[in-house]
Amino acid sequence: MASSSTKTLLSLSLFLTLCALSQATYSGLILTLVNNCPYTIWPAIQPNAGHPVLERGGFALHTLTHRSFAAPTTHWSGRIWARTGCSYAHGKFNCATGDCGGRIECDGLGGATPATLAQFVLHHGHADFSSYGVSLVDGFNIPLTVTPHEGKGQCPVVGCRAEILQTCPAVLQLRSHGGHGPVVGCKSGCEAFKTDELCCRNHFNSPQTCKGSSYSEFFKHACPATFTYAHDSPSLMHECSSPHELKVILCH
Repeated sequence: MASSSTKTLLSLSLFLTLCALSQATYSGLILTLVNNCPYTIWPAIQPNAGHPVLERGGFALHTLTHRSFAAPTTHWSGRIWARTGCSYAHGKFNCATGDCGGRIECDGLGGATPATLAQFVLHHGHADFSSYGVSLVDGFNIPLTVTPHEGKGQCPVVGCRAEILQTCPAVLQLRSHGGHGPVVGCKSGCEAFKTDELCCRNHFNSPQTCKGSSYSEFFKHACPATFTYAHDSPSLMHECSSPHELKVILCH
């Protein structure tokens, strides 16, 4: 019979082997989604035109769990958001926020607003940059931050930790159950009022004419390190050289 010390060495050897295999599986850039919310969410991933869909575009992520997957090894850009309040009713799948056409796997479709967005441009530039930022241009549904790991250069943690639903002005509130339920989202001024000025459309679609409003300032005050209107400061999109992992944390 093996001694206790031998068993310990065998267990340690097995653990190190499994760790090595795990690292070998993800030798490049890893994307990790972490659900710290006290409820299940359904993350969604939409690529920009010409880029592949990742993880079929969406999945369920139970509370206090995470999901990691390999990012493309070549240039890729797109966005990630969380769908909340999802359920089956009358044979159909539907989400209170972020819904992508009633699908669990969005398969490249965009989501309904309002929703907090993490935006990415991976593998670009001379130093294998990954750019990332968090946008409230389309409103807010849950707190979200992006944390890079093992990158070089300027690699800050960015995003929105504030519980904006608790302070969302009445004119921007999205309520569930046809407007009679709890607040589940906080709309942008554009979505609430649909004017060219607030939506930065037509004459207002330029850095010179698209300006912040009292509504975008509400979001900016709560979460300074986020985009809050269409032509917000480009410096909010950060470049990190060769990170090993980009971690999207939902709720804090």
